[in-house]
Amino acid sequence: MHFFRSYFLLVILFSFQTQSQSKKYKIHTVAFYNFENLYDTENDAFTNDDEWTPNGTQHWTKEKYQQKLKNLAKVISEIGTPENTNAPTLIGGAEIENRNVLEDLIKEPKLLPLDLGIIHFDSPDKRGIDVALLYQKKYFRPTSYSNIPLIIYKKEIPKKEEEILDDEIEVKKESKNRVFTRDQLLVSGFLEDEEIHIIVNHWPSRSGGEKATSLFREAAAKLNRKIIDSLQQINPQAKVLTMGDFNDGPLNKSIKSGLGTKGVKTEVTEFGVFNPFEELQNKGLGTIAYRDSWNIFDQIIMTQSLIQPDFSTYNFWKAGIFNKSYLIQTSGQYKGYPLRNSVAEAGFSDHFPVYIYLIKEF
Repeated sequence: MHFFRSYFLLVILFSFQTQSQSKKYKIHTVAFYNFENLYDTENDAFTNDDEWTPNGTQHWTKEKYQQKLKNLAKVISEIGTPENTNAPTLIGGAEIENRNVLEDLIKEPKLLPLDLGIIHFDSPDKRGIDVALLYQKKYFRPTSYSNIPLIIYKKEIPKKEEEILDDEIEVKKESKNRVFTRDQLLVSGFLEDEEIHIIVNHWPSRSGGEKATSLFREAAAKLNRKIIDSLQQINPQAKVLTMGDFNDGPLNKSIKSGLGTKGVKTEVTEFGVFNPFEELQNKGLGTIAYRDSWNIFDQIIMTQSLIQPDFSTYNFWKAGIFNKSYLIQTSGQYKGYPLRNSVAEAGFSDHFPVYIYLIKEF
């Protein structure tokens, strides 16, 4: 495989042999990264961010914050290499305190040349953490975007699960017992001259137990599937990517049944969805570790319209987990785990980022 940069076209080109014929393709990387507690150092009176202040339990100083930004910028600038030496065109993010931290992030020296745009909404999560989409303005033009709330009421939760409301979910009696969690971000726009839709997610966590909290993620999946169905009703060939930290793996009920994913392309029917990370899960890979067990909570899932064999338009090529050595803890109890934040220093994240390539023949 031979790679080179075309300064004239400002795209990354690559060639490979298929039936003894050399073909050339444009390539775009699409990524998702849980930034793990990307907080500024200021105390927000309306969110539970006290620990992420200089006097808080994390001793979150300006120096740590600046190092965290540098760390994240390095990762974002390198996701998807070496197949594509250009940074990702689209980057979904999670665990973001506010728009200000994203404004600081895109000004980092490694990201500033990319001229990144930001799409972000504040969510009702009581910790104040949100999802967002970053995009390279020269390749992607958003045309519409909205935050879609996940509405669940406490009365819908089985009695045994009423107390399993973690620090990321808040029940407010004055709001008719609604369970508040993160919104789902829908962005529509044009990747060069092709319409594409992106949904960025951060589904409710497993705090309190996987089975006890599955209901929340199943509700998130139901909403996600409804968004996809709505887009496909408007255009049956709609190209939709849903990405995020789903807090469930590719084989869990919320993903397999709720979204109706298939892990093999040939099994995906019209209006179906394909999850390339199911194959990576079956290979024993992971994006997050817990008690020495790996799982792939971070995924990028796509509609059948993105796995066509015809590359006259942008279609899926392959997926990966960005787990370079500098992102991995090298010593101690958590050796081999993602190198996350600690009280002693700003790390990267407790999640590895994931990515896919979209390619188009020219």
